[in-house]
Amino acid sequence: MTLARLDDVLVQARAAGRGVGAFNVVQLEHAHGLIAAAEETGLPVVLQISENAARYHGSLLGIGTATRVLAEASPATCVVHLDHATDTELVRQAVDLGFTSVMFDGSTLPDEQNRDVTAEVVARCHEAGVSVEAELGEVGGKDGVHAPGVRTDPDDAAAFVDDTGVDALAVAVGSSHAMTERSARLDHTLISRLRDAVPVPLVLHGSSGVPDAEIVRGLRAGLTKVNIATHLNAVFTGDVRRVLGADERLVDTRKYLGPARDALRDETARLLRLLAS
Repeated sequence: MTLARLDDVLVQARAAGRGVGAFNVVQLEHAHGLIAAAEETGLPVVLQISENAARYHGSLLGIGTATRVLAEASPATCVVHLDHATDTELVRQAVDLGFTSVMFDGSTLPDEQNRDVTAEVVARCHEAGVSVEAELGEVGGKDGVHAPGVRTDPDDAAAFVDDTGVDALAVAVGSSHAMTERSARLDHTLISRLRDAVPVPLVLHGSSGVPDAEIVRGLRAGLTKVNIATHLNAVFTGDVRRVLGADERLVDTRKYLGPARDALRDETARLLRLLAS
């Protein structure tokens, strides 16, 4: 099946009033589990490979190519997405490898430079048929540099989209990256204001710390793409611990990675249905 562009998937979901799940691929088991969940539910999925994951693997080549090939072979609607790329060379590599979407993260740059570089990335990616997500300011939780209390200004967000031409915008509305407890509360009034001011779909990063009910309220208020990584990593790792704890002599990696992959698949399917409800 032809891979889908992120903007196409998000525009359709936004019009239908539903959300789209975006989940991180760290190991190949993640890609298998996420795609299986999309096939089971019949819902689209965004397969995200972060700059950090590419660095972990030594390059984007192996994990990126494998994920794209698995997605192409699936009947499910899959977006292969580079997440939180601060390196424009990595963006170029993702485009060359056949990714259908990138998130350029210039949030740590001075505002004017962020807008200029993001606009350049958008122009190059659009020429290649690749959609672009970006971030205005920091969403939160990265290396402890940002508190969940920071908020995106609707007027600034609208101007940023106009200046850069991005297809989706990550906004700060109360979530924070890398949370292991689901206790965050979203600013639903601000989400509605952002929805009315910004012409492209809104993205919620750091959603692992947001309870199900809050996510659903956020979707009703105007969010579309919901990124969840840490929560699924906890599910995956928890099942590895369960299996290894039951048999200290176990050494066959398939015996503990396989069940962890399946646990991730089941929770991903639940989340996809929640977002589409």
